[in-house]
Amino acid sequence: MTGPSNHATMRRSWSGSVPMRSSLFFIFALFSWAAQAEPVVIGSVKNAAGEAHVIRTQSRIPALPGMHLHEQDTLATGVTGSLGIILRDDTLVSLGPNSELQVAQFRFDPANQQLSLLTQITRGTAAYLSGQISKLLPGAARVETPTAMIGVRGTHFVVKVNE
Repeated sequence: MTGPSNHATMRRSWSGSVPMRSSLFFIFALFSWAAQAEPVVIGSVKNAAGEAHVIRTQSRIPALPGMHLHEQDTLATGVTGSLGIILRDDTLVSLGPNSELQVAQFRFDPANQQLSLLTQITRGTAAYLSGQISKLLPGAARVETPTAMIGVRGTHFVVKVNE
């Protein structure tokens, strides 16, 4: 062979192809943008009254029925507030006045056996009715308070945290 090999020619055409590099850059940028798109919806606000808010990335948003919830959202009520939520696994949580609870972790993928729920209540009162996570994997749902941790094994309860 007197000229460059086909392999070398292909390598030059690949590395020198501006349209190809532009296309790859565009595809990579599109996937990066999609990965940063809206977080996974883990549940929604069922009802809200009085002073009721969702705190998300340091923004305080008035809670409205139907509003989507995301992992790491904090639910807060004021003196006249109450708030009820339903999570994707059918867990129900209701907050009374002057309460604050964060949904710190939520995984509900039964097909891949990824089941966990961690809520952290820092003040106030919460009523809890377990959903599918507790039924499918007892102990995978937990409620933490400043002084205790409750492992949920498929039940309902009320917890009160004094300030």
